[in-house]
Amino acid sequence: MTLAPFGARLRHALDTRGQLCVGIDPHASLLAAWGLGDDIAGLEKFSRTVVEALAEQVAVLKPQAAFFERFGSRGIAVLERTVAEAREAGALVLMDAKRGDIGSTMAAYAETFLSPASPLFSDAVTVSPYLGFGSLQPAIDLARANGAGVFVLALTSNPEGHEVQRAVAANGESVAQNVLYRLAAENAGAEPMGSFGAVVGATLAEAGVDLAINGPLLAPGVGAQGATAADLPRVFGSAVRDVVPNVSRDVLKHGPSVAALREASARFVEEISAALEK
Repeated sequence: MTLAPFGARLRHALDTRGQLCVGIDPHASLLAAWGLGDDIAGLEKFSRTVVEALAEQVAVLKPQAAFFERFGSRGIAVLERTVAEAREAGALVLMDAKRGDIGSTMAAYAETFLSPASPLFSDAVTVSPYLGFGSLQPAIDLARANGAGVFVLALTSNPEGHEVQRAVAANGESVAQNVLYRLAAENAGAEPMGSFGAVVGATLAEAGVDLAINGPLLAPGVGAQGATAADLPRVFGSAVRDVVPNVSRDVLKHGPSVAALREASARFVEEISAALEK
């Protein structure tokens, strides 16, 4: 079955389920807080509980690949099941892998997450452009061919990122702005929006760049990192309708109760909706 473009599928999900992405981040402290062991059994219980609670409710679920990869092949097997079950239940899956390389290696990363033949096939994946935006072409091409999406790091929520992302390139624009220009070109003419998004932190005092890329803007930092729903219009301005706010710990801390996880995510959807309607 050929998928519709990711941008169209994401727009529908955001409009019907609300503008929220919830991370699946089974790090050791959260496993312990849930009363689970820092082992494969704990990893599987955690992941399946999040999927059971949220995959039929939220627009996007975002597994952080590193928290599964640390357990080796058994952790990857859990990640495969997590992706498949979340997608079967109706959520879009954004794999947070932040891959970035060149040539055949980048193509192999793309095949891992963006090829329907892969057991890790996801609706979208995060990638890093800091070997040059052109190095991402294998991922962009494969995503476009398979109805998937790519989110490129632009202005991230960690303060260390600014030394690279705010640096000025040869054309006088910041590195981040040049990444955004390239994404806008990839999304040109797409309706209702393009499939190639940027990662822009909700914790920024101000974006200071042109965010009109005709594509989604993944916004980490809402909740535990200090940003609130009320910050979104200020940071994202006229592009706020295309924002996909990401909340992880402030939802996940309510587990292992399925009902509490659902209530927490629904509360964030309501807060975001209210903030964006003002």
